[in-house]
Amino acid sequence: MTTELRSSPTARDCNCGATVWLTGLPSSGKTTIANAVADRLRAQGRRVEVLDGDEFRETLSAGLGFSRADRHTNVQRIGLVAEVLARNGVLALVPSIAPYADSRQAVSERHRASSTPYLEVHVATPSSTCSERDVKGLYAKQAAGEISGLTGVDDPYEIPARPDLRIPAHAQTVDESAETLLSLLVERHLI
Repeated sequence: MTTELRSSPTARDCNCGATVWLTGLPSSGKTTIANAVADRLRAQGRRVEVLDGDEFRETLSAGLGFSRADRHTNVQRIGLVAEVLARNGVLALVPSIAPYADSRQAVSERHRASSTPYLEVHVATPSSTCSERDVKGLYAKQAAGEISGLTGVDDPYEIPARPDLRIPAHAQTVDESAETLLSLLVERHLI
């Protein structure tokens, strides 16, 4: 299966900061891909940070719940940190579910307002595969009735209509997914 690239204007020609937001269902492979890309770029001397959505939940967004408003606030907090880092020359890789299109759009607009490159990557792993992987045991807990509001199961996930890149992580190795994302960064003159 090939990875689908969206044709869009090339980002400004630079070797500077940018935000790459990896959105997808829980256990889709977002963080694994982000870490693989970060490792390769760090080995080349690139300034890169992985802003994991789960880590934000435990720190800057501690105390937020999982209502739509709280999820939006969490995404905006991550987006602000990513934009500040990117504006200052760091490549910010953001593996975060960000289930709502309007929340992702607000982050994109923040970047546009500061002329900071922003890419949206949909890690398009089907829910059946995510449920089998169940890295954090969330799908099992939801099936057992221990939790509710699991994104993509009993809470909405709005699939990006026009991401800059769609990665079928269920049909590729981690290395292949990482290479696809790195190719996009080269194509957009961001590395």
